Amino acid sequence: MLDSYGNPVGRDVPDWAGCAAPEPVTLEGRYVTVVPLVSAYYSDLLATTCGPDDGGLWTYRPVSMPRSLPDLWMHLAGVLDRPDDVTFAFLPKEGEYAGRATGIASLTRVVPGHGNVEVGGVLLGQGLQRSRAATEALHLLMRYAVDDLGYRRLEWKCDSLNEPSRRAATRLGLTYEGRFRNHMVVKGRNRDTDWFSVTAEEWPAVRAAHEAWLDPANFDVTGRQVTALSDLTR
Repeated sequence: MLDSYGNPVGRDVPDWAGCAAPEPVTLEGRYVTVVPLVSAYYSDLLATTCGPDDGGLWTYRPVSMPRSLPDLWMHLAGVLDRPDDVTFAFLPKEGEYAGRATGIASLTRVVPGHGNVEVGGVLLGQGLQRSRAATEALHLLMRYAVDDLGYRRLEWKCDSLNEPSRRAATRLGLTYEGRFRNHMVVKGRNRDTDWFSVTAEEWPAVRAAHEAWLDPANFDVTGRQVTALSDLTR
């Protein structure tokens, strides 16, 4: 497509008026409830993400694992103080931690005028990892951003050495876009950052893959998946 001067330009985005900012809403799923993070969930999160074996969950976060409720309170209060972020807690409906806050994530780096938003700050406790509740929680945030609010681009960024986060992005159907070298200094160490995204045009196929995977028919009587999500989003 060329403009009146013969220069190539991007395609038109008809009637674009931007997006509304995310709100602290509750999102109900089959296996999980996603709720706005409030201080009432901090004691749950201390128990489910800050236990004796949970230090590795915090390797790629900006702070080391809090050892006490006041320390976790200070960290999460700082997260909630970010004016443009909306942070959610994940409450699984099944398993050992049913009804307890077992993870968090934020809708962050929100640019309503261009329709860009990131799912960031993902922290999944041991009770959520490799569970259908965790996958559904992230799906619900993505669906809220793209379907309900109309965002055109949803991003996922992680430390390039954070292999579980890289795998999660790919499994969820996001496309790898590249590596920002020397992007940050975190805990006194260099961080290269890998970028992933899904666009509004790609989302219907990704959403369908998520929904097919989350269908109860995709799990046997023990809760084990029949078809892997990575096979559906590949």
